[in-house]
Amino acid sequence: MKLLIVDDSLLMRKAIERALAGKNFTVVGSAADGEAALRMFSESVPDLVTLDISMPKMDGLTCLEEMLKINPAAKILMISSQTDSVTASEIMQKGAAGIVGKPFSSAQIQDKVDEILGVCCGSAQNP
Repeated sequence: MKLLIVDDSLLMRKAIERALAGKNFTVVGSAADGEAALRMFSESVPDLVTLDISMPKMDGLTCLEEMLKINPAAKILMISSQTDSVTASEIMQKGAAGIVGKPFSSAQIQDKVDEILGVCCGSAQNP
């Protein structure tokens, strides 16, 4: 399965890649801003996108909306330090498949990815 990782922090992109290393993903792109992410998204058609909110050039919420215009069925996991209830509600209303707060553990990312992809227990649903 193809994975696109989007975060303005190289350390965070590497941490996400390490956390999902055992999940049989091929990283098809790693972007530091929303504009680059949109180009990669259009070219690679990933199965899953991890997307930060606060980034230069184009923030994650705008990028989320643009990605969903390109592919309304895209599975996009927001990963952000902004996880207050108002922001989380806005993220989900805009069509994200889920949200994980920073800092996170590998298990948290893996569990959320399993939930999004319907892997765990055969009955998981997209939130």
